Amino acid sequence: MKISKTVLAAVFCAGIAFAAAAQNATKQGFATAVRVQGDVTYSLGKGQPEHPLVAGKYLPPGSIVFTKDNGVCDLILGKAIDLPQAKWSPERISLSHDATVRGYVTYKPSADQNAIRLTPHTTLAIDKLTILDTGSDAVSDTELDLQKGKIYASVRKLSGASQYIVKLPKGVAGVRGTLFSISAEGETACYESTGGGVILAVTLPNGSTQTYLVTPGEVLNPETGQPVNIAPDLNRALNMVFDALRTTHFQEISFEVDTTTGRISPTSGFRDDGNQGE
Repeated sequence: MKISKTVLAAVFCAGIAFAAAAQNATKQGFATAVRVQGDVTYSLGKGQPEHPLVAGKYLPPGSIVFTKDNGVCDLILGKAIDLPQAKWSPERISLSHDATVRGYVTYKPSADQNAIRLTPHTTLAIDKLTILDTGSDAVSDTELDLQKGKIYASVRKLSGASQYIVKLPKGVAGVRGTLFSISAEGETACYESTGGGVILAVTLPNGSTQTYLVTPGEVLNPETGQPVNIAPDLNRALNMVFDALRTTHFQEISFEVDTTTGRISPTSGFRDDGNQGE
């Protein structure tokens, strides 16, 4: 009996230790704005005031991003990342070769980053974003709430315990290792996938739920309920967007160091502006 109690106590203590270690290893993720074009704002929660969004801003879970008439925004979801503009010698970036993004610099994100692009007239809430480092892998939990508009998402191959879901006004989509676009109305296009495609569950007018699987090369409009092949023009558009998301463009920030020195009078000991020198 003593042996049994000892074993149970050891298992119990090990369970507590493991849970504590897992809790300590779980980190809050951030959505980092890496490209902002046009009128884009954010708030730190429902009903909170809106502020202009600029490249380099970290957005914690609970934040809501709003793109206006001409607003476009690229976000990296995951761990806080080092922004090139914070480095004196940005070794990972170079001048962009793409004439359409002149004035930007570019670098290729690391494999553990997921990117999304918000199109104009889009409202996206970041409901949950956590990362658990297990030592051999990283388990992430991402929940987005697409309240209005449309997004493009590049989602890396996730571990078995990870999840990435996009909530819609009348449905929810789940992916792993997929490049896809989705609108608040549920229209979904799957460009490429290593995780089986996009699983889309939509609430029908009668209150029932219909589940669809959108595989690579297909687009689905819930109103028709039948996936079809992506048209060539849409495929070209998706290719351009995901090519840009694979190589994220950072707004280039220029600054000058003010090296002006004050002139100290050799007779009075005051600067010419009237302030006493040291």
